[in-house]
Amino acid sequence: MIRLAAGVAAAKAVGTLARTAGRGGGTSLPGKVLTRVEPHAIKRLAQRLERGNVVISATNGKTTTAAMVASILQRTGAELVHNRAGANMAGGIASALADASRGGGRRLTGNFGLFEVDEFWLGQVSEELEPRATLLGNLYRDQLDRFGELEIIADRWATIVRNRAGLVLNADDPLVADLGRHAPEPTYFGVDDDRLALPELQHASDSKHCRRCGHAYTYSAVYLAHLGHYKCPNCGQERPEPSVVGTNVQLNGIRNATFDLNGHRVELPLPGLYNVYNALGAAALTLSLGVAIEDVVQGLQAVAPAFGRAETLDLGRPTSLLLVKNPAGANEVLRTLALEGRELDLLGVLNDRIADGRDVSWVWDADWELLVGSVRHFTASGTRAAELALRMKYAGLDPDRITVVDDLEQGLDHALSSGDGPLYVVPTYTALLELREILTRRGQAEAYWR
Repeated sequence: MIRLAAGVAAAKAVGTLARTAGRGGGTSLPGKVLTRVEPHAIKRLAQRLERGNVVISATNGKTTTAAMVASILQRTGAELVHNRAGANMAGGIASALADASRGGGRRLTGNFGLFEVDEFWLGQVSEELEPRATLLGNLYRDQLDRFGELEIIADRWATIVRNRAGLVLNADDPLVADLGRHAPEPTYFGVDDDRLALPELQHASDSKHCRRCGHAYTYSAVYLAHLGHYKCPNCGQERPEPSVVGTNVQLNGIRNATFDLNGHRVELPLPGLYNVYNALGAAALTLSLGVAIEDVVQGLQAVAPAFGRAETLDLGRPTSLLLVKNPAGANEVLRTLALEGRELDLLGVLNDRIADGRDVSWVWDADWELLVGSVRHFTASGTRAAELALRMKYAGLDPDRITVVDDLEQGLDHALSSGDGPLYVVPTYTALLELREILTRRGQAEAYWR
């Protein structure tokens, strides 16, 4: 207990210093200090959560899905300990627990843990947290220089969740759904709406072959990247029947999406089919915990977008921020923007820092061609601004409509001054953090580590 108390005290001191200095490291640095002093601090503090905890992991949508779950659970009286800033490795989770600690870790201010977890950290963190339920949303190609191919993550996840109760899985993602074959009574969620079906698999689709026998899947419906209704013609492996289903989906551009959730209409204040999937995952998780469907619907309809995840700010003109980081996610953002019509002003920010992945070749797999006929002006910024501009040129956008401004703050100002209608900002992960620091300094956004 002495080591834990010392670690919590040190973490709180470091967190105070980081916030005073205005450093984003305040989201994870305190936790790193805590676990250095007490390596099993996450486990020891999580055991003090009277209602236990749940874990969410996915390539795309972890932060948004966790925000949806939070909105739902708060309607049940849950007092959450939540790494809401999106710091999802061990340090960020330990920081959230340290921040909630009182009396040197003897008690917590919350009674229910809600933690989004990085794909690669799922095993280590889950071992410490011992979650009541685990939601696995999707697996897409992302940061190949860090993760390697998808099958590497799928194999790691399969070992982690084998025989685990409380598993919640996306039925429409073949790699994720297959993880349920050795789990007791997993909960599946998915979409069933032929009106959304694409004519064929997108070229950026990742999981095309059966994990059991290696044969190519056949699809009766493709909704998003490799997500859809599939079957292996060789071994018979097929999409499991989901108990939580989204039907009658209506996508309304950047504004919102509506759908039926097991017969209950949901007006989701977030755009895109990708957010419908996030909402279905959040619903499946909370329903599996015994939450009433009325609370689920109300929670989903009240959710506010996390920073940069379809959030709109007033920066002198309405400015929407839409994070992209891999081909699948980018295609859905582009698909959503294409519904906005013509004369779009865009600021694209492409970085190649470690947290983005050094390999930015994925921008050539994203379907920027979807927007070419709609873009009035495109500002390219970031450490790889020139490559993004080149990609837009090859997509068919007139070079006269493209401006390269390497510095993000200058690029933002240029884009803001290029018109008076809505501006759409499409940044990669570190660009989004940098953008938030700029807006916080200008008094236009709240610091994410507070």
